[in-house]
Amino acid sequence: MTPSRIHRLSLTHFRNYRAASLQVRGDVVVLVGPNGAGKTNCLEAISFLSPGRGLRRATLEDVADNQGDGSWAVSAEVEGALGLATLGTGLDAPGSEAASTSRRCRIDREPVSSATAFGDHLRMVWLTPAMDGLFLGAASERRRFFDRLVLAIDSEHSSRVSALERSLRSRNRLLEVRNYDDHWCDAIERETAELAVAVAATRGQTVTKLAAMLREHGEASAFPSAQIMLDGWMENALVSEPATAVEDRYREILRGSRARDAAAGRTLDGPHLTDLQVMYAPKSMPARDASTGEQKALLIGLVLAHATLVAEMTGIVPLLLLDEVVAHLDPNRRRALFEELAKLGAQVWMTGADPAAFTDIGPTGEIFDVESGQVARRA
Repeated sequence: MTPSRIHRLSLTHFRNYRAASLQVRGDVVVLVGPNGAGKTNCLEAISFLSPGRGLRRATLEDVADNQGDGSWAVSAEVEGALGLATLGTGLDAPGSEAASTSRRCRIDREPVSSATAFGDHLRMVWLTPAMDGLFLGAASERRRFFDRLVLAIDSEHSSRVSALERSLRSRNRLLEVRNYDDHWCDAIERETAELAVAVAATRGQTVTKLAAMLREHGEASAFPSAQIMLDGWMENALVSEPATAVEDRYREILRGSRARDAAAGRTLDGPHLTDLQVMYAPKSMPARDASTGEQKALLIGLVLAHATLVAEMTGIVPLLLLDEVVAHLDPNRRRALFEELAKLGAQVWMTGADPAAFTDIGPTGEIFDVESGQVARRA
């Protein structure tokens, strides 16, 4: 299997980095520094070398250095599935001749249509403190989290989800018209059903494989295992029914619920409402009822199992971005985490305020000090 690795990372006008570059040699890259120094900003910059809006789901304008002209750029020399390559992405300054509302993406300095093309070179998995409330939050957060897991395996998944959301919005707008055209509505609902089944099918395949990986991984892992399933009728129906039958059924549901959906102002049935259910396997209880520490350990175990699944299904060992993950782990569990990361064979980028927490990262690790948007290798 081919590991995804970054050899050099360069940031220009990204968040608090006016201009920064770091060359990486190790398998474990640790960024240490005080709060607000820019550690998470660095991981976020890397996350833009994958499809989507990055690990904070920020708008393109928000990540620009507020002292600059509104432009920003992230580039990296990477080694991945297709060998060595230079990936770059960014936004041109508003008002400039080259300005665009979407970010530009390049591979070896040649333009590509979108960040989806980056998936041919590297895959990426991340865990951030914002995910700590995942099991207690809204279904939409869990659905977005799971779609990100799917995206690491299928780089087209985000495009399909976005297309489904656009189709649903088109249907909702049409239903707002008092005397809408049934033929137009039929056409939109046909498109919506096709996209819905495509999204649900990919989710269903992923949850089945990940559930099996979690069972296998849990037996040998220092982190608790999770039992996962999707709470969505379409994903579950596709396990035993042909996709065409499920598509026809959803189209009939949409047609029969036009009046109800028009009154609600939104579509009240479909995979855009699917939830991810997670059980804390060691105690056979919902993850939402586990303690804060148990939930944190459960998330780490879930991400590690997912990274293993990505490697097996794509042949590419994903890059791991772990933001402030070790801060709440005791020394034994920290060592267990480093051991599992070493077995995975991935390049891992981690952040933390205390360098002492990373004394066991091993000989292939290296630590960088981050302060006020500057990064320097620690001697």
